[in-house]
Amino acid sequence: MDAEIVTIGTEIALGQITNTNAQFLADQLSRVGIEIPWQTTTDDEPSRIVAATRHALGRSDLVFVCGGLGPTADDTTMAAVANALGTSLTVNDDHWQQIKQSLKPRFAEVPAENVRQAMYLKGGQWLPNPVGLALGAWYEGKQGVVVVLPGPPREFKAMVTQELMPRLQQHFGTGKAIFSRTLHFFGRPESPLMDDLATITPKWPQVVVTSYVQPLEIQVRLTIHNVDQATAKQQLDGLQEAIARLEPEAFFGAGDDISLAGVVVDLLEQRHLHITAAESLTAGMFQSTLCSIPGASTVFDGGFVTYAAEQKEKMVGVPSSVVTQHGVVSAETAQAMAEGCQKQVDSDIGVGLTGVAGPEALEDQPAGTVWLGLAIKGWPTQTKLLHLQAHNGRQSVREQAAQSALMMVYQALK
Repeated sequence: MDAEIVTIGTEIALGQITNTNAQFLADQLSRVGIEIPWQTTTDDEPSRIVAATRHALGRSDLVFVCGGLGPTADDTTMAAVANALGTSLTVNDDHWQQIKQSLKPRFAEVPAENVRQAMYLKGGQWLPNPVGLALGAWYEGKQGVVVVLPGPPREFKAMVTQELMPRLQQHFGTGKAIFSRTLHFFGRPESPLMDDLATITPKWPQVVVTSYVQPLEIQVRLTIHNVDQATAKQQLDGLQEAIARLEPEAFFGAGDDISLAGVVVDLLEQRHLHITAAESLTAGMFQSTLCSIPGASTVFDGGFVTYAAEQKEKMVGVPSSVVTQHGVVSAETAQAMAEGCQKQVDSDIGVGLTGVAGPEALEDQPAGTVWLGLAIKGWPTQTKLLHLQAHNGRQSVREQAAQSALMMVYQALK
C-alpha cells in the first residue's frame, strides 16, 4: 500500500530545522509494508496546507499530515485539513478540561486559544497524545484515510508508536505477518558491503535485505513477510549468523536502538573492566561518546585531552623523545598515549588518539591521517593507522576517528 507524508512547518520549509519526523514515520511504516513514494513539505499558510492535503489525497489512499497542532495563531493544520476534507472541527470536552487542569498552575486564566489542542476532525476519531496536550486525528472518507499528528518529535514519536501503528496494523492488516531485524556495521562502505552480502543472501530467498547509510554506520535491515514467528526467527537468525561470519571486522550488533558506544559499554560492564583515554585531535569526543551511555560511570573513571605536545608529556607521560623522533602523528605517539593514560588512571584499557583533523596538513601528514593506540593489561599494545575521508570537514574526521577507536576496542573485547 502507498501513502504520503505531508509535513507542516515554516521552519522546516526554510531549512532551519531538520524534518526528523518524516524519516521516523517512513521507517515505521515500511516495517508494516506501507510504502511512502511521496513526501511533501509546506509552510504554515492555511491555503497551502489545504492544497497539499488535497493533492496528496488525489494520489494516495493514506495521508499523514504532521505538525501545526499547537495553541498559537500559526497552528492552523487541523482547521486546514478539515477545510480540505469538507468537514469541520469538534471539541473533545473531556480533553479540554484536562488541558485546563494541566495549565492551571501556569495561568490565572487558561487562554481560550488552547482549546485548539482539544479539537479534531468532525466525523473522525481523536488520537490520544501520550506525552503532550494536542490531540491527533484519524478521518476516513471517500477519498481515503487522513491522519493528523503533532509536530514536536517527542509527542510525534509517542503518538506514532503507541497510538497510530497499532491502529494501522488493525485497519490495513492483510493477515500477513511482517518481521524485521536491523544489523549494524562500521568501517565498510555501503556498496562493497552489500556486494559481499549478495554472495550469501540468495540462500535465504524469503528475506528482503536493504541498506541505509547513517552518519557513522551502515544499517542493513532484514525483513520477512507472511510467515509464522518461529519460522521468521529461524530465517533471520540464520542469515544474521552468516552475515556476522562474513563481516567480522565490520558487524557490531543487531537491534533497533543500539549504538557502538552502547555495545562497548555493555561489554566492559560484563567483563568488569575500566577504560580511559588520551585524546588529541578528537579533544574528548571518544570519552564524551562513551559517557553518553547510561551506566558508563561503572566502566569510566576519567581521562585526558592532550592537544599540545607538551601536555602529552605532562599529563600522560609521553616521552619528549618520542614526539621529537617520530612526530605527534605517529604510531609511537599513539602507543605512548594509550599506555600513559592507562598507567595514570590504573585502568584495564587505555586508548590513544592522535592525528590531523584538518583542514591543513600537520607534519607533512594530510588531513584525515589518524593513529589509534590500544593498551590492554596483559596484552601487547596495538596501533592502527587510519586514512579517513577529509572532504566533509574536520568535524567529520573527528567523529570518524572516535567511532573507529570504539570499533577497535569492540574488536579487542569481542
